[in-house]
Amino acid sequence: MKIFKFILLASFAVLPFAAAAHAADVDPPPVAEENDVTSFYLRGDLGWSFLEWSGGDDDSALMLGGGVGYQFNENMRADITADWAGDYDVAPGADMSTTTVLGNLYFDWANDTAFTPYVGAGLGYGWVDDGPSGNDSGLAYGLTAGVSMGLTDNIDLDVGYRFRDIMISGSDPREHVVSAGVRFNF
Repeated sequence: MKIFKFILLASFAVLPFAAAAHAADVDPPPVAEENDVTSFYLRGDLGWSFLEWSGGDDDSALMLGGGVGYQFNENMRADITADWAGDYDVAPGADMSTTTVLGNLYFDWANDTAFTPYVGAGLGYGWVDDGPSGNDSGLAYGLTAGVSMGLTDNIDLDVGYRFRDIMISGSDPREHVVSAGVRFNF
C-alpha cells in the first residue's frame, strides 16, 4: 500500500512538468500576413471598337490604349489613359479616328477567387479626325465594366467593355469597345 501511495504522489508531483513539456511542442499562433496591395501600374490595351454617330455610317475598328495608374487599396484604383481607335469607314472615301485622354476611377470587387470584377468611370477630353471634314474636339467620358485575373504577383490580365462618348457638336461619336489588356504592377 505504501508503494501505491508513493506512485500516486509521484505522479501528481510530475504532472505539472508533463503539461509544460507538452505546451513546448505547440506551434505558435499564425501571424497574419500584411497584404500590401498599393502600387503604381502601367497598362496596355488592345480591343475592337464599334462606332455609332450621327455624322455618317456606323463602323468598327481597332482600338489601342495605354496608361499609368495607382492601386490605392484592394478595392480602389485610378489611372490616366490615352486610347486611339481608327480607320472607321464612315462615308465613301472618308475615314475617321478618335483619340481620348481620360482620368478613370475603378472599384474592384476583391474576393477569394482568381477573378476580380470591376466597374469604372472616366472623364477627360477627346479628339475626332474625320478626314475631309477636319478635326474636332470636346469633353469626353467613359464607363467600363470587366474582370481582371492575376497572372503573377505583378501582372494582371483585364478583359472588359467600355462605353466612350466624345461630346462635339453635330456628330457626337459614341464607341462601344471590347478589349483585353495587361497591367504591370510595380
